[in-house]
Amino acid sequence: MKYAENILGTIGNTPMVKMNALVKDLPCLVLAKYETFNPGNSVKDRMALQMIEDAEADGRLKPGGTIIEGTSGNTGMGLALAAVIKGYKCIFVMADKQSKEKVDIMRAVGAEVIVCPTAVEPDDPRSYYSVSKRLGEETPNSWYVNQYDNPSNCKAHFQSTGPEIWEQTDGKVTHFVVGVGTGGTISGVGSYLKMKNPNVKIWGVDTYGSVFKKYHETGIFDEDEIYPYVTEGIGEDILPKNVNFGVIDGFTKVTDKDAAVYTQRLAKEEAMFLGNSAGAAIKGVLQLKEHFKPDDVVVVLFHDHGSRYVGKMFNDDWMRKMGYIE
Repeated sequence: MKYAENILGTIGNTPMVKMNALVKDLPCLVLAKYETFNPGNSVKDRMALQMIEDAEADGRLKPGGTIIEGTSGNTGMGLALAAVIKGYKCIFVMADKQSKEKVDIMRAVGAEVIVCPTAVEPDDPRSYYSVSKRLGEETPNSWYVNQYDNPSNCKAHFQSTGPEIWEQTDGKVTHFVVGVGTGGTISGVGSYLKMKNPNVKIWGVDTYGSVFKKYHETGIFDEDEIYPYVTEGIGEDILPKNVNFGVIDGFTKVTDKDAAVYTQRLAKEEAMFLGNSAGAAIKGVLQLKEHFKPDDVVVVLFHDHGSRYVGKMFNDDWMRKMGYIE
């Protein structure tokens, strides 16, 4: 008989799916690394489990402890699933721009969720960075995860996602394109692929209002670039330690409108019911068209599931209100 010992045994080994309709004008093969097949419906299950196991191993997370993290939703879900199996409590802090569905799914698996304002500076005591850090200091027997700077985040993708992509493409991958938030996915996968073949190009998808693209190109952290944006799960107003700019060949920026419109198009034209960052990612691939040749194999990673965005990108009333559709 074949079965997993518990739900955590189903993390990873996600399928690779050929893109068709949306990429018909590109000269190359485009494959989607389809991370919604993880049990928490996102790529973040991988690093959530890795961060917990590493914290258990070195004693930062003790039996019966409380896991505390600031999250845009998906890392929280991954941590919460592992916490249920392993017997931990969870307190998650989110910004109020995140979808209601994300709050609801974390509460559904037993987590306590605190919602903070988006439109404040990262070091403001009300920001979700500050609140999660403070709770980590104040809560007895707790562990503050800090996915932005936690090296286990990159490690998970170096050890699992990167090798899977290499094996699934038979080592023929030439480009890897992914939205960048904490930096764990692009840095872990990018490091692995460049170790196997230094010629593989690693492209990050950024959003307007985020600092990554300009910092990568100039080394300048430009606070004037920072403003609130709608796209969820990518971009930052800080520089996480997990973003290894040395393995990234370049960034392309995608607008909030394009990210939302292409999230809908993925569902309606490719039958891929995916999250907001997937819309940004596939639009990023299309914007990079001039970099691709006929023999190239481009892998784009799709982070999370469309069920998180039913009230937003998949709601035409919301899309009209935002001015994204007529």
